[in-house]
Amino acid sequence: MEKRSIAWWKRASVYQIYPLSFQDSNGDGIGDIPGILSRLDHLQTLGIDVIWLSPVFTSPMKDNGYDISDYSSIHPWFGTKEDLKKLVDAVHARGMKIISDIVLNHTSDQHPWFIDAINNPKSPYRDYYIFRKQPNDIQSVFSGPAWSKVPNRDEYYFHFFAKEQPDLNWQNPQLRQTLYRLLKDWLAFGFDGFRLDVIDLIGKDIDAKRIGCGPHYQTHLEELKTWVFHDDNLFTVGELSGSTPSQASLVTGGPPEGVFSMAFQFSHLALDEQPQLGKWALRPLQLKEMQATFQALDDVFSQRGWNALFMGNHDQPRSLSRYGSPQYHYQSQTMLFLAFFGQRGTPFIYQGEEIGMMNYPFTSLHEFRDIESIQYYQHTIGQQSHEQIMQSLKAKSRDNARTPMQWNDQPFAGFSSHSPWLPVHPLFREYNVEKDRHASYSIQHFLSAFLMFRKHQDVFIDGTLHYRTFHEKIYAYERRNHKTSILILTSFSEQPITLHFPDAEDWTPILTNDNHVKLTKEMELPPFFGGMYQRK
Repeated sequence: MEKRSIAWWKRASVYQIYPLSFQDSNGDGIGDIPGILSRLDHLQTLGIDVIWLSPVFTSPMKDNGYDISDYSSIHPWFGTKEDLKKLVDAVHARGMKIISDIVLNHTSDQHPWFIDAINNPKSPYRDYYIFRKQPNDIQSVFSGPAWSKVPNRDEYYFHFFAKEQPDLNWQNPQLRQTLYRLLKDWLAFGFDGFRLDVIDLIGKDIDAKRIGCGPHYQTHLEELKTWVFHDDNLFTVGELSGSTPSQASLVTGGPPEGVFSMAFQFSHLALDEQPQLGKWALRPLQLKEMQATFQALDDVFSQRGWNALFMGNHDQPRSLSRYGSPQYHYQSQTMLFLAFFGQRGTPFIYQGEEIGMMNYPFTSLHEFRDIESIQYYQHTIGQQSHEQIMQSLKAKSRDNARTPMQWNDQPFAGFSSHSPWLPVHPLFREYNVEKDRHASYSIQHFLSAFLMFRKHQDVFIDGTLHYRTFHEKIYAYERRNHKTSILILTSFSEQPITLHFPDAEDWTPILTNDNHVKLTKEMELPPFFGGMYQRK
C-alpha cells in the first residue's frame, strides 16, 4: 500500500488526445475513436500511463465538443458508445488508464434542458441556467458581453464563454445531483476519472461579479467529493484557471484532504503576455519571471496538494513555436521537456509534442475555425489593424494546437485519406512520428527515456527545488532529497552561451540533447541545450 505522499499519479505521465485531430479511421477528415484505438501502441511505447481524452460527447461543435448537448451519448463523428468501450478496455489491457474531459460549468444551447428552459415558461429546467431581467457588465472570455437576450422574452441568459454555451446554475440542488449521477455512470462505464473543464467557475455569484472561486465554490466541491470523488484511486484533474496557486493547493492532493488529484494552474501561461492585457497582447518570455512563478508554485505545492505540469494543450499554441525555435527543432522541444517536466507535479504531454509539432503558418482569417479566435477578430477590428490582430492570432490561436497529428509522410500526414477539417502543417513530411522514430536524434526517444527515468526517481516527487543562476537565458534548477540531487540545465537562447560552472565536476550526465557538451568550469552551451545530471 503506497503512502499518501507517493500516490501512483505522482509518478505518472499523461498524454492528451484531441480526438478531432488525432487519427481518422473512416476517411471523413475527422479524427475518431477507432482511430485512437489504432494508435495505442505509440502511446505505450512513449511510456504514457494515463490518456486524457478531450470531449467525445454529443455536441453541435461550436466549441469543438466543449459545448455538450448530451452528456450520455457519443457524437457520431467520433463513433459509438461501443467503440468507446473497446477503447477503454484496450487501454486497460495495456496497463494504462483513461480519463474523460467533462464540462460541468455550462452546456450547449442545444441541450434539451436549455431548449426547454427558454421555450417553456414553466420548465423544470429553467433554474438549471442563469437568467436576469437586467444584465450587468460582465464580459465573456470569448469577447463581448457575457449576456444574450432570450428570444421573444424580456430577459437575458448568462454565458461566460460563447453565447452558444449557457452557464449552468450550480445553486440548484437538483442540477447538482443530476450531474453527479452522470459522473457515476461514466465511472461505471470504465473511465478512471475526469479532467474537469473550468471547474472553479461553478461557485460563482453573478450579481456580485465573483466568477472564479466564488462564494459557493468550496461548498459545491465538498458535496462533489462526498457524492463522487471520495475514492482516492480515481484520477481527477481540475482546470483551475481562475484560481491562485494557494487556492488550487487546497482542493488538490486527492481525498480525504483534497477533492481533485491535481490542478491545471495557469499562472505560467501569462509570462509571454503584456501584463493585464490578456492572451493576445504579446511580449518575449522573461525567464526571471518564469523562475519566480514556478518557485511560488513549488512553495505552495510542497506543503499541500499537487500540480499538473504542462507546456501546451488544446487551448494553447504549440510549445516549440512559443518558447523555442524551428531552426533548432530537436533541441528546442527536448530542452522544453526538461525545463518544464523536471519540476514538482505530473507531466502532461499534448499530442504532437513528442515530434515537435509547430504552429500552423496561417495567412488568412478564413483559415481559422476556432470560435475564440474568430470572435476576437470580430470584436477587435477597428480598435487594431487587421495586421496586428493576425499577428496575435498566428501566435496564440487555439487552432495552432488542433491541426492534424503528423504520423508519416503520406498524403494528409497519415491522419486521414481525405482532406481534414483543419489543414495539415506543410512541414509534415519533415516532422512526423515515423520519421522521428527512426531519426538519429529522436524527440520521441528522448521523451521516453526522460519519462522512464523520472518515474523511478522519488526526487521528482519529494525533492526540494533550488534554482541556479548562470545567465539571463539559462533556466537551471536542482531537485534534492535525502538520496540524490538532480540538476536540470536548459538554454532558451538561439545563440551559444558561455558560463562559469564552479561545481561542474560534481555532476554526471543522465540525459542531454547534445552529447558533445561536457560539463566544465568554463563551458559553452549550444543554442537550446537541455541536459539532466545527477550528483556523483
